[in-house]
Amino acid sequence: MRAIDLSGVAWRKSSYSNTSGGDCVEVADAVPSVVPVRDSKAPARGTLVFQAGAWAAFVDAVKRQGPRSR
Repeated sequence: MRAIDLSGVAWRKSSYSNTSGGDCVEVADAVPSVVPVRDSKAPARGTLVFQAGAWAAFVDAVKRQGPRSR
């Protein structure tokens, strides 16, 4: 697998994140063919990189399942 330079990407926080330090996921959209994902509370811990199609399938499945109460 080739290395991907993520030093210049713009990260955006999930719309499901809250302002009081809750679970936060960030994604970078402008990377061709892949979707980098990281924990916004600990970005130095690393990034997971998904194929764009796999990420889209995951997001669609989560949307179909709908919100859950904890």
